[in-house]
Amino acid sequence: MKSIHLLQQNLAIEYDLQNFVAFTLESVDKLGGNIFAASIASLDLIQKLRSAGAATGYPLPASLLLTGRQLQAVWENQRVTIANLDQLPPPGTVAQLQLHLHNSTTAADPAVLLQRNVEMTRHLNEVRARTEKELQALQLSLNKNQAELHESIQQAETDPLTGLLNRRAFDKNISRAFHHAMRQKNSPLSLVLLDIDHFKAINDQFGHQAGDAFLIKMADILRSVIRQEVDFAVRFGGDEFAIVIFADCHLACVKAKQVLQLMENKVSIGITDINPNTPDSLTLEEFIHRADKALYAAKNQGRGRIMVDLCLSPDIIDCVQSCPKNSPPDSHRLVEFSGERIPPCPLTTRREPQPITAQDIQMRKKAPNRG
Repeated sequence: MKSIHLLQQNLAIEYDLQNFVAFTLESVDKLGGNIFAASIASLDLIQKLRSAGAATGYPLPASLLLTGRQLQAVWENQRVTIANLDQLPPPGTVAQLQLHLHNSTTAADPAVLLQRNVEMTRHLNEVRARTEKELQALQLSLNKNQAELHESIQQAETDPLTGLLNRRAFDKNISRAFHHAMRQKNSPLSLVLLDIDHFKAINDQFGHQAGDAFLIKMADILRSVIRQEVDFAVRFGGDEFAIVIFADCHLACVKAKQVLQLMENKVSIGITDINPNTPDSLTLEEFIHRADKALYAAKNQGRGRIMVDLCLSPDIIDCVQSCPKNSPPDSHRLVEFSGERIPPCPLTTRREPQPITAQDIQMRKKAPNRG
C-alpha cells in the first residue's frame, strides 16, 4: 500500500524534536486516532529519536507517514507506529492536514533559525574534529602495521648471524637484477661468489665461536667494499657468500681484490657478468652457474684467488681466467669507471662446441676439494 507523506522535518535542535512530536500527536487527533495511546507511544518515539542523534545539532531527517490506517514515524532505518486508526480518513481530511503541517513548518522564528544554525555548526565541528582524530589514529595504526610488516620481511630476508641478506632475499633480488640487465645491456651486472677457504678446519681447530667471528668479519668486509644502496651482499649459509654488483667485471675484479686482500687471501672468488656482448639466450640459471664455475676453478687452482668466467656460449672454452693485472697493449679498449681507467676482462677463444652436462652443473657439490 502506498504511503502518504504528511510531514518531513530535520530534527537538529530540541525545538525541532518537540515540534515533530507535537505535530505527530496533532495528526493523530485530526485523523480520528486514539490520542491517549499515541501519547504513550510518543514517549518511546522521543527516546529512539534522541538515540539516533536528534536535538544534538545533527539534522536527523524524520518523516510522518500515513500507510493505510497506520500513522508511522520514520527516520533512517527506523519505523515506529504511533497510531492505528479505526477507519481510513477521508482524502480531503488528509489533504488539509498536509497543508496545515507544511505551513506550520515553513513559518519559522528567526531566533529558532539562528539557534538551529549554531547547533548544526557546532555538531559539524565536533564531527570534523572526531573524524580527524579517528583518521590520525588510523594513520598511526597503519604506520605501525607497515613498520611491523617491513620488519618481518627484513627479518625473513636477513641472515641472523651476519646481518647480510639471506638466500631467500638473493633469489628475489637477483632475478629482478638479472632480467633488468638482460633488457638493458648498457646497464651491466656482475655476480661474485665467494667461499672461505678451509672454513671447516677453522671451526675444528678454534671452535664455532671463532668460526662465527670469522664469518662476521667476512660480512663486514663485504659491506665495506660495496656501494651502499647500490650493490648488495649475501650470505647463502655456512661459508658461502655472494656480492651482486651493478657494474661489469672490471669493477667486480677491483672489489674482489679488495676482499681477497682484507681476508688475507683466505677466500676463493668466482666472477661473471652481463655486458653488451652477453647473448640474449642467457638464462638466470646459466648466469649463476657461470659464477659458480669460476669459483670452482679458483678452488681447483689452489684457492685464495679470483677467477672470471666470460664464456659467451657453451662452445667457448679457455674463458675462465684470472682478473687482469695491467692494461693490455690495445689501450683503446680501456674502460673508465669513476675516473679510473680499468683494463677490460680478457678476450675468449673458440673451438668446437662442448655441451654443458648434468655433471658440470653438479660439480661444485661433488668436488671433494671444496672448502
